[in-house]
Amino acid sequence: MSQQTGIWVVDDDEAIRFVLQRALRKSGFEVACFDSVAAVNKALEKSWPQAILTDIRLPDADGLSLVDSLERRSISIPVIAMTAYSDLDQAVSAFQKGVFEYLSKPFDLNEVISVIERAVAPGIKEENQAEIKTGKQLLGESPAMQEVFRTIGRLSRSDVSVLITGETGTGKEVVARALHQHSPRAKGPFVAINTAAIPAELLESELFGHERGSFTGAHSRREGRFEEAATGTLFLDEIGDMPLALQTRLLRVLAEGDFYRVGGRDLLLADVRIIAATHQDLEVKVREGSFREDLYHRLNVIHIALPPLRDRSEDIAMLARLFLVQVADELGLEEKHLRPETIRILEKLPWPGNVRQLQNLCRQLCVMAPGEQIFPGDVPSEQSGQVPGAAQADQWSDLLGKWARSELSAGGTNLVGRAQAELERVLIECALEQTGGQRQKAAELLGLGRNTLTRKIQKING
Repeated sequence: MSQQTGIWVVDDDEAIRFVLQRALRKSGFEVACFDSVAAVNKALEKSWPQAILTDIRLPDADGLSLVDSLERRSISIPVIAMTAYSDLDQAVSAFQKGVFEYLSKPFDLNEVISVIERAVAPGIKEENQAEIKTGKQLLGESPAMQEVFRTIGRLSRSDVSVLITGETGTGKEVVARALHQHSPRAKGPFVAINTAAIPAELLESELFGHERGSFTGAHSRREGRFEEAATGTLFLDEIGDMPLALQTRLLRVLAEGDFYRVGGRDLLLADVRIIAATHQDLEVKVREGSFREDLYHRLNVIHIALPPLRDRSEDIAMLARLFLVQVADELGLEEKHLRPETIRILEKLPWPGNVRQLQNLCRQLCVMAPGEQIFPGDVPSEQSGQVPGAAQADQWSDLLGKWARSELSAGGTNLVGRAQAELERVLIECALEQTGGQRQKAAELLGLGRNTLTRKIQKING
């Protein structure tokens, strides 16, 4: 079987096939069109594309069955689902099935092209889009997370040391596991140890193991984490809390590649890749003398800085949907879905606990929200009370009131029409500025249809 480049479009509507084929070819893609699942399965016997764009409801079968067809043939390519019968349950089901993206008809052609370009781009992005199925949490559309994905992709053929920094709850261990899974050591074990959670006097034995009788309570020989992680990855979480004496020993292991158990005489090979993480500023600790500079440079061969959740608010809706699906499945509860207005509230929260805090909130909402849909009132007051901008909203209302009173005193008329026109103008300009001029996304932010937004822009431009 020889691989074919290009995109396969699967839809029983000839007009949709024609429109998509023309748009994709205009964007530089080779395109082949099919009207049924059977036709695609027959074509897969001879070749396969870079990606498949398929309707869900087809005459002979569910378009999502193509995911199974690809798996049976061990073909790993992204599948993008389309449907004119969109609802949240079906969207979640599609992602659980493993689709790369889920598009609702009618769709914006620019959006389709953008999704296709992301789907066929090199890297591991497509694996992260479908991780609802596997329960992993390494998701994100934000530029900062895209850079993390690219870094993992660039390191996939290497086992150099990596230092991951970020606030508590940003997902440092999740990134460490992804680095392991996409590395030459993926078939070996992934062993994690939180150096801050183990008493200093026991940490050396935890890392390197000990021989029988080497200290009080050592009744038998014990392998340490370095031996457990042999041929794989050792993840040292909260490395900034490691005692200085143990930092010295760790540095020797990294420099020489071997070690002794506590009380041992046999030299053992340290066949592990080290990934370290901390929420602290190690450069500051180096200047203070509480962290060895030479160890810092040994660990910091590659540095991955994870952004706090407040700086990647565009990822909150995706992560929240993931966590709600996970919790419902774990607890055997009905899946619940966030209302758009609830998502907007969550996107404004400061999230001091980052992704972990969002995960805990979703667990609480899944258990406590009374209905299938989660409304703003379902968000606990201690959370929603933290929404920044409430004061600004009050000031905005005060300014509007001052303007209205001034106009009325001066004999002004048609206040509602004038205020509404100005309000729409400001909101549209801000939304277009936020989306870089992309009208489809701006319309979604404003809660308008694209055609409605276009009409309003034309009216404003007069």
